[in-house]
Amino acid sequence: MESQVETGIAPRLRDLLEQLPDAALPITYRQAAEALGLSPPRTIQRVAQALEALMREDVAADRPLIAALVVSRRGDLPRQGFFDLAVAFGRFPADPAEHQAAYRQELERVMALRT
Repeated sequence: MESQVETGIAPRLRDLLEQLPDAALPITYRQAAEALGLSPPRTIQRVAQALEALMREDVAADRPLIAALVVSRRGDLPRQGFFDLAVAFGRFPADPAEHQAAYRQELERVMALRT
């Protein structure tokens, strides 16, 4: 049942990320949760699960990962789960030392599609 709830969040999250002005991006997990009107408990975890669903959709459609537009408030990078999934999908190199550069390139790709 929970996965059905999360699949309802994913399309709303994609719409939110597509509609935000460039100057407002990237946003934090908390900002995404608040914009979607999610209430505790587990708001950040639910956003993360929705982002994983969006990553799966984007990989299947051969699009840049829109999930790159959501970052942790600590460090301005997505959480580790984003990188783990990007590696699993073959989008990012396995070497963690290369993840930050790969993320910056992915963010540029996503932003370029918005114009």
